Amino acid sequence: MRKFLVILLLPIFFKSVQVVSTENPVIIPKQEIYSLTHGSYDLYYQDAIESPKFYGETPVYSTEDLIKESGKVNSETKLTILEWRLNSQGIAVFKLSNNQFVAADKRFVYDESTVNSNIKQVWLKPGFIIYNSPYDQTEKTHTLSPYQKIEGDMLVFAEGREFLRLKQGGWISLEDISEEDNRIEKVQELLSSNYQNDQFSIYVKQLSTGKEAGINENQRMYAASIMKLPYLYYAQEKINQGDIQLDTALKYVPEVNEYPGSYKPEGSGSLPKKADNKEYSVKDLIAKTAKESDNVAHNILGYYITNKSDETFKQQMTALSGENWDVTDKLASAKMAGQVMESIYNQNGFVLESLSKTSYDNQRIAKNISVSVAHKIGDADEFKHDTGVVYTESPFIISIFTKNSDYDTISKIAKDVYEVLK
Repeated sequence: MRKFLVILLLPIFFKSVQVVSTENPVIIPKQEIYSLTHGSYDLYYQDAIESPKFYGETPVYSTEDLIKESGKVNSETKLTILEWRLNSQGIAVFKLSNNQFVAADKRFVYDESTVNSNIKQVWLKPGFIIYNSPYDQTEKTHTLSPYQKIEGDMLVFAEGREFLRLKQGGWISLEDISEEDNRIEKVQELLSSNYQNDQFSIYVKQLSTGKEAGINENQRMYAASIMKLPYLYYAQEKINQGDIQLDTALKYVPEVNEYPGSYKPEGSGSLPKKADNKEYSVKDLIAKTAKESDNVAHNILGYYITNKSDETFKQQMTALSGENWDVTDKLASAKMAGQVMESIYNQNGFVLESLSKTSYDNQRIAKNISVSVAHKIGDADEFKHDTGVVYTESPFIISIFTKNSDYDTISKIAKDVYEVLK
């Protein structure tokens, strides 16, 4: 019986059944088709943007076919977008609120609402390129130069990179800028190109970045009166610690001219060359040592304040300068002197003030520089030196040691560096 029923039902299983479709044809909007066939990396937008902003002068058209130009817009033009559409050539266009049309091209217009507004001060790297827009590989003409400080006011991500819009005009990839002042690199190029000579030991340090440049900066020379810098630093430390005061009186006795680190009293300065057993204030002694490079004033300070250049003083100076500071042979490098000057700058006391107005401000480092300079000169036979702080917007240390050279050369080196870092 069961077999019989199966036989009867077989025709039903194998009979063709006509199916009537009730579905309507699927219509996909042009915009959706465009989105499916164009990636986000494409140069044309796939939808209307919220706050259109033009990179520069851009043509607009009376019809969507973009044939008949009807005017131009620029970066100051304020319009909204009414509609995104594809024209008959398959080009994406925007209909603007003034009923004109413009290509929906990322090279011409961007969405200001998606931009990160952020005022940035940056420095240009060598080999940088300025573009008309983040999507335009056309280089923009400019007068900018490597290591120059510039300002940008917005960031845009495009073509897989971030670009900064410059206040000077144009766009630059973040790969071509440094957020940290990089001008010390240009100083190094300058020194290496123009002053690479065994007769020079030059050290420069940008205090804001801590970066250094130099040539032969560790080469020791007879440092002459530059060796008075550690004694000035030590005196300021004693004042800061409360061990002495500016009005503390020190007596000028014969012994002050006869300890390791003292200078011949017959040298520079206005104090008597022979001991007069009179008392002089620490303030006057610092001022005369700093301003006049007075040998006797230095000798009196060193005799009392450093306890005749004792081991504690020498160890502290070695730690400060990074190298052994021998007060007897008076040999030092430009870098050693520069590091002591930096420490005096950080003390920001009466010593620094005294070094800012010296009898030598019309020569060497300070001569051709239009900002304030605190410096200490040093001369002996064929050696002529100067070490100072230059008070540009971002102050820097410069230490120039020379052999068989002259004051004007020191002035030229200092001016060259100043022109980069001013």
